[in-house]
Amino acid sequence: MKKIVCLMCIGLVSFLLVGCEEKNPNIEGSLSDIMGKLYEGISEEEMPMMADNYIELTDENFKYYAFADVKYKEAIASESMSSTAHSVVLIRLENKEDAENAVKEIEKNADPRKWICVEAENKYVLSKGDLVVLIMTNDLAPKIKENFENLK
Repeated sequence: MKKIVCLMCIGLVSFLLVGCEEKNPNIEGSLSDIMGKLYEGISEEEMPMMADNYIELTDENFKYYAFADVKYKEAIASESMSSTAHSVVLIRLENKEDAENAVKEIEKNADPRKWICVEAENKYVLSKGDLVVLIMTNDLAPKIKENFENLK
């Protein structure tokens, strides 16, 4: 009987420890480093021109790139300097609890035709921890999305 009670206690403690594990942890590192990880596995020939020159977002330009007013800590954008529809916006929020609302707001307002003469074929808005990403591009979008989903 003591063995059964002891095993049940061990099982309960194990369950509580696993159950208390954070399900959506924040991703550590600078936004530039994280953005670099989003482009992993994409060859230089596939990369849009100048997409590796990240634009720091400020209160003045945030809405142009992110299409929403959300409380953010920091944000950067990767945009093509050619006539290619390509924009990847990486946002670190003030609170990860705001991620779901930020995703909804950006998804609702993001315009894949913001370039007027070209349109992005794919649009994804995802969150992980306190990060939100807006991906608007063509063939590269699924790979960038996959890389974001695999961030640790």
